[in-house]
Amino acid sequence: MVLVGVICLASTTARAQPPPAQWRGSDPTEPAPPPVTDEPPEVGGTVVSGEPLPRPIYDLPESITVVPRAELARNVRRAADDLIRTIPAAATFRRSSSLVADPTSQGFNLRGVGPSGVSRALVLRDGVPVNDPFGGWVYWRALPALDLERIEVQPSSASPRYGGLALGGVAELASRPIERRRLEAMLSTGSFDTRRAAFRATERQGDVGLALDVDALDSDGYAPVAPEQRGPIDGAAASRHLSAGARGAFDGGDAHLELWARGFFEALDGGTRHTDAQVATGAYGARFDLVTPSGSWAFTVFGGHQQLEQARPRIDDGRAGASLAAEQRVPSNNQGASATWSSPVFFAAGEHVLTLGVDGMRVEGAATETLFPAAADPTLVAARTAGGEQRFVGVFAEDRLALPGGTVLTAAVRLDDWSDVHGHLDTVDGAGTRTHTRFAARHQQQVSSRVGLRVPLDEVMALRGSFYRGFRAPTLNELYRPFQVGTVLTAANPRLRPETLWGVEAGPEVVASDAIVRVTGFWNELDDPIQNVTLAAPGLDEPTRQRQNLGHAQVRGADVELAFRPARRWLATGGYTFIDSEVTAAPGREALVGLRLASVPRQRAAATLSFDDPAIATITAQWRWLGDQYDDDLNLVRLDGVHLLDASVSRRLTRQLSAFVAVENLLDARYEVGQAGVTTLGTPRMVEIGLRLDTSPDF
Repeated sequence: MVLVGVICLASTTARAQPPPAQWRGSDPTEPAPPPVTDEPPEVGGTVVSGEPLPRPIYDLPESITVVPRAELARNVRRAADDLIRTIPAAATFRRSSSLVADPTSQGFNLRGVGPSGVSRALVLRDGVPVNDPFGGWVYWRALPALDLERIEVQPSSASPRYGGLALGGVAELASRPIERRRLEAMLSTGSFDTRRAAFRATERQGDVGLALDVDALDSDGYAPVAPEQRGPIDGAAASRHLSAGARGAFDGGDAHLELWARGFFEALDGGTRHTDAQVATGAYGARFDLVTPSGSWAFTVFGGHQQLEQARPRIDDGRAGASLAAEQRVPSNNQGASATWSSPVFFAAGEHVLTLGVDGMRVEGAATETLFPAAADPTLVAARTAGGEQRFVGVFAEDRLALPGGTVLTAAVRLDDWSDVHGHLDTVDGAGTRTHTRFAARHQQQVSSRVGLRVPLDEVMALRGSFYRGFRAPTLNELYRPFQVGTVLTAANPRLRPETLWGVEAGPEVVASDAIVRVTGFWNELDDPIQNVTLAAPGLDEPTRQRQNLGHAQVRGADVELAFRPARRWLATGGYTFIDSEVTAAPGREALVGLRLASVPRQRAAATLSFDDPAIATITAQWRWLGDQYDDDLNLVRLDGVHLLDASVSRRLTRQLSAFVAVENLLDARYEVGQAGVTTLGTPRMVEIGLRLDTSPDF
């Protein structure tokens, strides 16, 4: 919703320049908030000490949680997915960090809506989607924390505002403003021969600003296969990545122009012979904002090119040997644009802000696979190419009404047009015979809507609630690209239908001088959910699972979030999420009815305690609890729950130079992240030490 990019922006950080690009628009007419200083700020009308409480955000009908700049600065060495997972409602498909996880397994979900390698939640950076347009997963390591101002997470359907990519919610990542000349750099080394380097440089001359950032990592990694199952083919999962970006901005009074370009490269050795992945992406875009007496306008264009390469093995008994089973190459590209208009505040039974917008995106890609059968057979497929093109066009309208007494009512409606065209499958068998299959074009319209209400009961307590409907079209990846994890091969399905979701959330919140508490109950109904369904008795090199639409599923539960400042330099945050997921209808797969959705734990919790005094040190301890979950649709493969403890300490050596020590999984807990024919483990204890330079620190 527009509130994510408008009210949250006004609630959390100072606006040193026009607001960051929102893919579906924003409201530059919102008053700028006070800057974050050492003076006591106001929170909910009450003065507190230290920086504003970072989470949860209040004064909105929607449940929105913010990870602010101060928290990002304390954890600059961590990837964006690690930071988002401090919110219990948020999760990635695999429980492991993006440091070692295959890039195609990093699907993002909120409140257990559809966990898979394909995200059911949209991730935006400065308003532009960063989900891979072909596959839906997120390249988290392309989003270095050093250049992020804040992360805002809305864990309920945002389709009425952002379209089908936001079926299960949205996470918005805002880049730091370009304020002045500044250089920041970080160098570190750690366990598993891990080396990391990052820098960010900004320059501003009058109305023109320029920002450059680079983030690089090289690690030998750890062995992900459980020790008792390793064979001669198993070793450490080495990884490396390089992310670089440039932004240029021009401020001309009521006009703001921003241009940007980013590149990303990632290579991962999965730790097993013939198991590796490589990604190269390039993205670009421009944003123009204009404020006029008749309202504010925002125009955005963006595009990108991506290439994924993978290899998968055929593993011998006892993991004594492995041979190459297939090589896959997946090039894709996308282009998109949007235009929005937000009205000035006008009065009609209250204060209204109306937003209208139109947006569209085109995605094209194909998966080309070379197969190496276990035995020569002229009837077996030796190569195949499958892909197509998708087109999305949407229009939306949204109204925010602020009534006397503090009640806020929001309403949004959106019409999306989705097309799947040029779908094809080309195969070549061992005898050289070529077969060409073309799939019929599909065209569909979907209506999404949302209504939200927040009613204050007194100066500290309020009730909020929202009702929403959203949809998600299957990605080209789900329609056309098969994939393998461990020994489990999952087939694509060109006949998949879109998923739809109906849901409601409601609950109370308390905003006091030194604490914020929010409780939200939610109930989501999923029609035609897409899940990886186990197939019966596949043969050698044949798929073990296939993506299929089930009939219906329920995902219901509750979130508890709190932030508490016991003293000026201390901050405690915590949260708990309970999720009850169940398949309620599965025509032709009745055995799945009554089972839990795969990869949805019933319970997740997190707590963080931070002490921050520039004259002494910054100390952070974080605990996370991941409940048990099933790794398959039949609920036969269970992953046990785990408690994880992380800690970090940083100390300023000079005004501009500081040193830090960070430990992930301090207690060296063993935990499983997958059982796809072999047990794979999450990150063991990892220690990292480093230096950070900042030529213009914020204190």
